[in-house]
Amino acid sequence: MKVVVENTVCLNTGDAAILLAIRHILKSIAGGDVQFFVFDSQPDVAARLYPKKDYPDLEFHKLLAESLFRDKRGGGIKGRLKSLYNWGVFHALRRFAQNGAANSVFFSQSDRRGLDAYVSADLVVTTGGTYLVENYDLEKRLNQFRIDAILGKDPIFFTQSLGPFKKSYNRQELGPIFDRAPLILLRDERSRNHMLDLVKDPGKCHVVADAVFALADTDRIKKHLGSAPAPTGRVAISVRHWSFVSDGEDGMRRYLDSIREIATILVRDHAKEVTFVSTCQGVPEYAHDDAKTARAIVAELDQEIAKHVSVDAAFHTPDQLMALVRGCDFVVATRMHMMIMSLCVGTPVLPIAYEFKTKEVARNIGVADLLLDIDTVTPSEAAEKLGRFIDDLDLYRRASLQAVLEEHASAMSATGQLSPLVANRSPNVASDVGKRGEQSLARLRNSKHEGQGEAVV
Repeated sequence: MKVVVENTVCLNTGDAAILLAIRHILKSIAGGDVQFFVFDSQPDVAARLYPKKDYPDLEFHKLLAESLFRDKRGGGIKGRLKSLYNWGVFHALRRFAQNGAANSVFFSQSDRRGLDAYVSADLVVTTGGTYLVENYDLEKRLNQFRIDAILGKDPIFFTQSLGPFKKSYNRQELGPIFDRAPLILLRDERSRNHMLDLVKDPGKCHVVADAVFALADTDRIKKHLGSAPAPTGRVAISVRHWSFVSDGEDGMRRYLDSIREIATILVRDHAKEVTFVSTCQGVPEYAHDDAKTARAIVAELDQEIAKHVSVDAAFHTPDQLMALVRGCDFVVATRMHMMIMSLCVGTPVLPIAYEFKTKEVARNIGVADLLLDIDTVTPSEAAEKLGRFIDDLDLYRRASLQAVLEEHASAMSATGQLSPLVANRSPNVASDVGKRGEQSLARLRNSKHEGQGEAVV
């Protein structure tokens, strides 16, 4: 079976974890004989970070929307020429879709390989994440979906946080795209509500947990629910720069001061060794480097505190990052997928939200009362909530890990919606796979884990 996964940014370890989770979920349906064609913004770097010897079923290609089209921003003659060029690309794509005639004026050899991958694909998936929000220019995403439509490949939307869509142009363009999609998976009810007046069939929109919860080590989590692990004295902290923080530079200063207070308390009052590490770092070609923010925090620590604080600035794959935080007593996480990957290996998390998506995860895992918001956090609030978290760590660990089992079941319940689509496109998939997915969903809805609260769907 051949699967295209588009719109990935695998230089971000959180986004790479989503890709690996999609891979895990689809392989649980289709078996091991699946080849993934991953269309990424920087495929050469992604292929270096995730080499064939370690990931033989992943083949990286340049995202076609970035490779084929010219950026139309700007006016004057250059702007008009770009629009004319892009019109020519669309015309050539239609010819390619009709008879495979690839016009070399518009399509390089690598473009043709990418187009061939689309044509031969049994399934197209647009990756999960938070890229369909109006904080960003959506034209690149729209162009990718237009390419899908021309090639007759309507994508499955994996777990998204999206909307609201207030701009009339975005609503006009996205409506038909969502209507053609056979399945739309959403991470929260709020995102589903953003879809209700955009899609004709809201029944194909399903709320399930973030795909990365599918990677949870459930055996380890159950073991930690039975008996708390021995303390290691190590804590990891994930930070980031956030351009949209309220109060601009003053807001970022307040956030950095709050993290500095957390690190100081961990060392001074609890004798912890602190490591700054995150999902977006260690890749010079990537636009974001959380280690830079971490170093700015550490640079202003008291010297005696700084002796016990380090910055791990290296790149880590999802497996490597989860192995690292497995040895921590807990994690203080700003990056949401740093939070989820930590939980997946049984390590509790004190979360810091910079978008709504983190608040939803915090609520689902039972730590909403401890959530710190990047827009409002102060050093005193950070100190107070850190104190409560440490004082009741066993209680929060149990609540969180119990919830992770439920989130894992929710993420895997997507097999119930995906199985018929996979079976229709791959004759080698066993006919009972849809039944297994439905059974998984039914167990999630009706079961309780070891006498705890109802599962969250």
